[in-house]
Amino acid sequence: MAGDVLSQSEIDALLSALSTGEMNADDLKKEESEKRVRVYDFKRALRFSKDQIRSLTRIHENFARLLTTFFSAQLRTYVQISVASADQIPYEEFIRSIPKMTILNVFEVPPLEGRIIMEVNPNIAYSMLDRIMGGKGTSVNKIDNLTEIETKIMTSMFEKACDYLQEAWGNITDIDPVLSELEINPQFLQMVSPNETVVVISLDTTIAETSGMINICIPHIVLEPIIPKLSMQYWMQTEKKEREPIEIEKLQRNIKQAEVPISVELGKSNISIQDFLILDIGDVIELNQMIEDPLLVKVGEIPKFIGQPGKINKKLAIQVLDTLEGGDEEHE
Repeated sequence: MAGDVLSQSEIDALLSALSTGEMNADDLKKEESEKRVRVYDFKRALRFSKDQIRSLTRIHENFARLLTTFFSAQLRTYVQISVASADQIPYEEFIRSIPKMTILNVFEVPPLEGRIIMEVNPNIAYSMLDRIMGGKGTSVNKIDNLTEIETKIMTSMFEKACDYLQEAWGNITDIDPVLSELEINPQFLQMVSPNETVVVISLDTTIAETSGMINICIPHIVLEPIIPKLSMQYWMQTEKKEREPIEIEKLQRNIKQAEVPISVELGKSNISIQDFLILDIGDVIELNQMIEDPLLVKVGEIPKFIGQPGKINKKLAIQVLDTLEGGDEEHE
């Protein structure tokens, strides 16, 4: 069993004690051979590996970046959001750790079961409200009750955040998050049993001169179907997923409808700057090819075809005669 890692100062102190005789090496061996008892709290069962917690941290680091951009645009001020920590704790412990009155956004995340909570510290919540209403972002760290207008503003703002939650989770699974409830008293929000393990992602948030935390609580029941996808092997796999036939057909249809610019090159000519400056109406510029020579047809700036000029319904046209080999290379 691996022991605790000693610091350099602890190693030096141990070597010093052995050399001076204050500590006996045999005693150390005897102590090591004795059985050690580790305290285990069954109320705090660890149901996620460190690897899975790291994957969840990566997901929400992306979510934090998306929220930073979103809130910066909405509030028109300096906003910085980053992941501070990710822990698995009992649901009861999460409820005890947040303020008695706070902003609790409850999201349903179909097709996954259960709901997740985004708890926004009152400091941050009131700073957001003040900015949206035209203030400087002044905060009041106290919530008695939200007015109908404040509730509407909060709901509207965090409903828009659903899209970014969906995008952040996109690498793991497709979800369709919906803001189903906004609550201010944690005691009225009993989503799972008190001893149920939840993952809490804490986001360190700064808005203008106000700072606080946004906590995302994800119960085990939500993550259970996708736990295998949270492993490092899933993140590191390089196999390309095959597209569904419907998806391929839609992609092909959209590509066929895309418009591209086509140009026909009649020829080229090099003239001096002096000749260019004295050009006038009626002057003739000699090109580098004969009138009966085929013309170069370009798609964008890339030569693709050889054609000949003509007319259709009194309009200029080009008839394609041949396709250029390696059409992305410069035509000589």
